[in-house]
Amino acid sequence: MSSNEGVHDAEKSTGEYAVHNDYPPGTNLHIRGIETDPNTSLHRGLKARHITMIAIGGALGTGLIIGTGKALAQAGPGSVFLSYSIVGFLVFIVMSALGEMAAWLPMSAGFTGYASRFCDPSLGFALGWTYWFKYIIITPNQLTAASLVVQYWVDRDVVNPGVFIAILLVVICCINYFGVRFFGEFEFWLSSFKIITVVGVILLTFILALGGGPNHDRTGFRYWRDPGAFKPYIMKGAAGNFLAFWSTMVIATFAYLGTELVGVTVGEAQNPRKTIPRAIKLTFFRIVVFYVISVLLLGMVVKYDDKLLVFANGASTGANASPFVVAITIAGIKVLPDILNACILIFVFSASNSDLYIASRTLYGLASDGNAPAIFKRVDKRGVPIYALGFSACFALLAFMNVSDDSKTVFSYFVNLTTIFGILTWISILTTHLWFLRARKAQGIPNSAMPYVAPFGIYGTYFALGFCILIALTKNFDVFVISLKGRFDYQTFITGYIGIPLYFILLFGHKFVTKSKGVKPHEADFYTGKDIIDREEEEFLAAKKAKMESTGAENGNWFYKRFVSWLF
Repeated sequence: MSSNEGVHDAEKSTGEYAVHNDYPPGTNLHIRGIETDPNTSLHRGLKARHITMIAIGGALGTGLIIGTGKALAQAGPGSVFLSYSIVGFLVFIVMSALGEMAAWLPMSAGFTGYASRFCDPSLGFALGWTYWFKYIIITPNQLTAASLVVQYWVDRDVVNPGVFIAILLVVICCINYFGVRFFGEFEFWLSSFKIITVVGVILLTFILALGGGPNHDRTGFRYWRDPGAFKPYIMKGAAGNFLAFWSTMVIATFAYLGTELVGVTVGEAQNPRKTIPRAIKLTFFRIVVFYVISVLLLGMVVKYDDKLLVFANGASTGANASPFVVAITIAGIKVLPDILNACILIFVFSASNSDLYIASRTLYGLASDGNAPAIFKRVDKRGVPIYALGFSACFALLAFMNVSDDSKTVFSYFVNLTTIFGILTWISILTTHLWFLRARKAQGIPNSAMPYVAPFGIYGTYFALGFCILIALTKNFDVFVISLKGRFDYQTFITGYIGIPLYFILLFGHKFVTKSKGVKPHEADFYTGKDIIDREEEEFLAAKKAKMESTGAENGNWFYKRFVSWLF
């Protein structure tokens, strides 16, 4: 019998799944994944609006504004629409699975803590480190993208990109250093601006498709018929159309990476049992609006073989590379490219800011879960894991590799790495959810006891897991197809798949060293530390109720909550 099994039985006999008060409030406990010591505890400074905006802000970036252009030119509008819709559905299942676990037990260790507690400590170790690898790579990549966007106005021969990289790096380090409340508020307004920009772009493309531009050309679905909805890729005919569609699945996956980062914020969320499920639900609607509708309308106003689109895909980063600017140029609208380029700069800056935040909190979560040196879970008086932040920020210096033209190709391979690390993260979250559901069933915890339940249940998780594994294995399929013609791109192959053996080395290496074993369903620990979260929730709700009664804030927020809050 496990150490907590007697407690579990006592709780089940009462028919309740809430609180067991075995120790007095304020006791500093050493529970893996849940910090109670003031020297290691994060501050719950993220409000509901912060959480929901960080969730969507993590996914809204160059993948949508720029990456869709490459997908459209490579595969056609039909392929892009299908791939973004399918991957969007997968993302919703991943988020729902994560939300079910996070709402039950909001751990400061994030989803690495769930993997360790409900599935296997070795899985938590491998998941945490690969996720951290992803963010210490993508942070400098975002800084590089920002410096390249600036070159739209200032040529690199006039001012070296390293100057802008240094300035942006200092700024995002400061924003993260000033505490989670400041970070949350700053990221809220940046993400709000990103949403307004995307909504504006959607309305603009819709108006252009209806002939509202200066050229008054009503395109409708004309380009879906001529040159067509699908463009063959590598091969001709039906096989080429399918390969084109599948190639955009990878591009869509890269665009959606980051939506799962809401699972890292649970340790700093106020009232996480309400805010996390709300963020999950709203993510689905935002995916439909921001991604699926955007790519549908884009395919209506830009042909996949348009010369301007081909030129855009030869550009580096910035307004010239955006397919939406191509649509604006075709319609004959002036000035807007400069405005959109400024918006893209804010997109990339916001992404680099949140990426450094996630890198530091992931390293903190690893330390909290016992999988990294304990110094990384120490926090300052503002609740900032200062050592984890400083160590993660050091890797952002990799951005200076891009000061030289020759290193751009090398660094582009890092982008390939982030995609495989991101897919492995989704696979790990879904695997953990399967074990979580098995343990729930074994211990008789019903849906009615859960603050949030994934709408598609275990079958949705199995479906998403299988699809994600398939994408991971076929991520760089074009390397194999092209190799049949006598040319093998080993650089792309290595960077595209090296994440998989690295993941298994971490997984089985940890298992070999620690002799860890998988968690059996009837022994999974659902309750240790749960009463701490319950008590925090009760105190927060009581304070919130008292404030609303004294100020009448609820009435003033009615319109916002009913009609606007789903968007922001």
